[in-house]
Amino acid sequence: MPRPLRRFRRRRFLGSLLAVCLSVSGRVLAAEEPVSLPFEFDPARDPAQDLDVALRIARAAGRHVIIDVGGEWCSWCHILDRFFTANADLKRYRDTKYVWLKVNWSAENHNDAFLKRYPAIKGYPHLFVLDANGRLLHSQDTEELETTKNYDPAAMRAFLVKWAPR
Repeated sequence: MPRPLRRFRRRRFLGSLLAVCLSVSGRVLAAEEPVSLPFEFDPARDPAQDLDVALRIARAAGRHVIIDVGGEWCSWCHILDRFFTANADLKRYRDTKYVWLKVNWSAENHNDAFLKRYPAIKGYPHLFVLDANGRLLHSQDTEELETTKNYDPAAMRAFLVKWAPR
């Protein structure tokens, strides 16, 4: 076969292959749902759906999930958020080892159907650590991680390190 004809066929083949790849990848990307976990305690959210998203992220990234149960009414929940903002090294460690999922508990929505699968909660916020398959590893009363008016960085670090994936 003459050389120019071979080059033409090869280019046509590569062009067709590229078009197919782009077409397939476009369909895969379009089929994926946007990943969005709550930044606040939202009584309107479905925690089971949010947990499914968090577990997919955890499996893909080799992380565990921490379910943070609380509410916008909860002062210690806001203190916990500010604690991680003020302790960037702990937040960075948390975010590399865990997927953080906020689940609302409030007068508007107790999320009883979702929370009944976990141990009873004594106070808020409360943390549940799950492996990437959704198996409960630990139930943490955050009072044990507090100091007088904040969270204890050493206690929080010990908690995060102890339950992090190996």
